[in-house]
Amino acid sequence: MEKAEFEKLAIPIALVVDDEPLILMDTADMLADEGYAVVEATTADKAYEFLNRHSSLQLLVTDVQMPGELDGFDLARVVAERWPHICVVIASGAAVPAAGDVPQNATFISKPLTPELVHQLLRKHCDHINSAKMQ
Repeated sequence: MEKAEFEKLAIPIALVVDDEPLILMDTADMLADEGYAVVEATTADKAYEFLNRHSSLQLLVTDVQMPGELDGFDLARVVAERWPHICVVIASGAAVPAAGDVPQNATFISKPLTPELVHQLLRKHCDHINSAKMQ
């Protein structure tokens, strides 16, 4: 995505990362229904490249197990360190976090995601995003 395209997105902006196309689409749709402009990536590596170019987003929702160098836990740790303003949600239907996998500004949830779960999660863990939406 070019800088000009990114700058045209309405705030808040969410980056969704999943290698399963249907899950990626469903998650993106749920976040769009919550009022987010959504950008999609199919690997944590691609998400990291995107964040290096466009880090002024508010929310990252990432799967854990994906092809590539980074997994979702790795991506979450990098985001927590480099871009602590981003609310991070890590979701998995198979992986369970070990000690140190989930950074302080992140939340882990089990899949499958539902619209109700996403709504509750955003209200509970991403308050700073909700405040920005109201302004």
